[in-house]
Amino acid sequence: MFRHRAQQLASEFLARADAKGWFEALYAEAGNDYAAVPWADLAPNPNLVDWSIAQELKGVGKTALVVGCGYGDDAEFLAELGFDVVAFDVSPDAIAQCNQRFPNSPASYQVADVLNPPAIGSQGLDFVLESYTLQVFPPALRSVAISKISTLIAPLGQLLVIARGREETDPPGQMPYPLTRRELATFEDLGLSSQSFEDFLDN
Repeated sequence: MFRHRAQQLASEFLARADAKGWFEALYAEAGNDYAAVPWADLAPNPNLVDWSIAQELKGVGKTALVVGCGYGDDAEFLAELGFDVVAFDVSPDAIAQCNQRFPNSPASYQVADVLNPPAIGSQGLDFVLESYTLQVFPPALRSVAISKISTLIAPLGQLLVIARGREETDPPGQMPYPLTRRELATFEDLGLSSQSFEDFLDN
């Protein structure tokens, strides 16, 4: 039901040549009914948690950015690891909910757009998390978003991308569109190097 509503809003806004406005429409409709946002689990992404444990990720003295932070659970998790966290979302309602849920958070929550991300200085960030945001964009904007994200990472920084995947021969499906290995390899075309790639079934 809720995923269908998100798809409906996305289609309506895309028909108006607005690929981003539906996020705010969805969050505004949801209000305090967090379940109405289909990706809102009110817990950090378990794939992020598992990866951070496997990598022994530590954030003390380091900076982190969460792209499309939603209700803020991933940002809070990274802050608990010691990172100095900036988290942004295109939806003002989502950011308002972050500040309401975590009034004493050390993370900085900002209204911003992945196609026009917040200024983070010339040094870049030590860790950038992109979780399920790229796959909601149509292909033309997806490539722009990938390019923007690639500029946010420090020379020795890390980017973790979590997304649904598909083979090149699979149909593109409905929003949220699964990504192909080739699409993710665009980050390498832009100068990043791949440390690891895992294709797995999400529990």
